[in-house]
Amino acid sequence: MAGHVLASKISGLFCGDKINSLGSIDSGMNNKLPMQVLKVNQHQVEGDAQADPIHHGGEERVLHHFPREHYGQYRRWDLISNHKDVPAMGENISTVGLDESQVNIGDIIQIGEVLLQVTQPRSPCFKLNQQFGHPKFALAMQESRMCGWFYRVLQAGEINASDSIVLIERKSDISVAQAMKIYFLPEVDAEQYQLLMQCEGLANNWVTSMQKRIDTQTIENWQYRLYGPEGEPVE
Repeated sequence: MAGHVLASKISGLFCGDKINSLGSIDSGMNNKLPMQVLKVNQHQVEGDAQADPIHHGGEERVLHHFPREHYGQYRRWDLISNHKDVPAMGENISTVGLDESQVNIGDIIQIGEVLLQVTQPRSPCFKLNQQFGHPKFALAMQESRMCGWFYRVLQAGEINASDSIVLIERKSDISVAQAMKIYFLPEVDAEQYQLLMQCEGLANNWVTSMQKRIDTQTIENWQYRLYGPEGEPVE
C-alpha cells in the first residue's frame, strides 16, 4: 500500500483571505479563489482565512479536501437550491475519483512537496444551510457522510494542481465515512467510540468529545450546530 497513487485527479486548488457575511453570520466559504499553487505551512495555507477559528482551521484542520462529485449528488437530492458550485464548500482541494470510503483516519498522504495526515471528517454546521439555500443541508451531510475531510501538515511546502495524490502510509482501518458514522451515532456507544479513539492521527477535539460522552453517557445537543439560531425548521 505504501507509495500507492490514489485514484484521484485534482480538479482545483483554492484559498481566500476575505471574510464576508453569509446571512447573519460571517464566513469565508464564498471567497475561495482558484490557485495553481497552494503554499502550505504547519499552521495554515498562506492567504487562507477562517471566520470562526474555534471551529475551523488550526493545526488539525489546515486543509479541507472535498470530492467534486458530491455537488452533483446533492443537486440530485434537491439540496442545493441555488447555482453555487466548487469551491462553495470552502474547500482547499477538490478532486475527482476519491471519496470518504477510500481515505482512512490517520492516512499519511503526499501531495507535491507537502506531507499530510487525515485527522477527521468535516462536521457540518448550519452555515451550509444558508450557503446552499436548504434548511436541512447540514443534516443531510451528517447522515450521508459526504462531508470531505481535514488534514494536519507533517511537512510544509507547495501543492501544484498537477501533483499526484500518494498514500504513503495507512495508520488505521477506519475510513472517513466509518468515522463519520461512529461519531454521529444517535446513542452513546462506548465500544464504537473506543475503536475510533484508538485511530492514530485522529483530531484531539474528536477524542475529547467522545471521551466526554463515555464519561457522562450523554451526547451533546446538535440542534444549534445543525440549524443555527433559528432552530430546526418546521415541516
